[in-house]
Amino acid sequence: MRRADRLFRLVQLLRMSRLVTANRLAEELPIRGEAGVGYSLGRGFDLPPLMFTEEELEALVLGARVVQGYADQGLARAADSALAKIELVLPDVLRGRARNSALMVPTFQRRDRIPQLGVLREALRTKSRVQFRYVDRDGKSSRRTVRPLALAFWGKTWSMASWCEWRLDFRNFRVDRMFDIDLGKGFTDEPDKNLDAFIRQVTRGMASPKL
Repeated sequence: MRRADRLFRLVQLLRMSRLVTANRLAEELPIRGEAGVGYSLGRGFDLPPLMFTEEELEALVLGARVVQGYADQGLARAADSALAKIELVLPDVLRGRARNSALMVPTFQRRDRIPQLGVLREALRTKSRVQFRYVDRDGKSSRRTVRPLALAFWGKTWSMASWCEWRLDFRNFRVDRMFDIDLGKGFTDEPDKNLDAFIRQVTRGMASPKL
């Protein structure tokens, strides 16, 4: 029996009643038990090791390489570590394919050009306001205080969706145009100023991204 089927059957049994006895589980699933000793799975019910299909593995490697090339140093190191952990559980054949994958992510920008991502990710995790100097496409500079809502990668550039406390409206800011970034006071989500509200406004066509 596949692991997914086994888990599905177990969940269904538990959902059918507020309390399911050990005897009932033993009847429905090949579980052996002895008072004072413990429980064990019957033959054929041992969990298979973690395994990926070739396409799943390619997706993981490609995603990690995108992060390595276009994110900040912290995320790049995390991607390296994640790939190393995945390789540990792969059989030799797949381990070789992971290391020698021909899916490449050419990058002509250096990671040290986007160090802002690290502090912005921290702001998202801690729900902290972000204060920074922003230079728009015309070279005009302004100071902003915003509530960060999300970071988005557009293939070559990153942007930050936010509630701007100067404009009192939603705004997108290109990360590579943000300078002198500091974290400010924390904030709590408000229904009309959170990410869901931002997405609703954009999808309704009421506001276009201003970069």
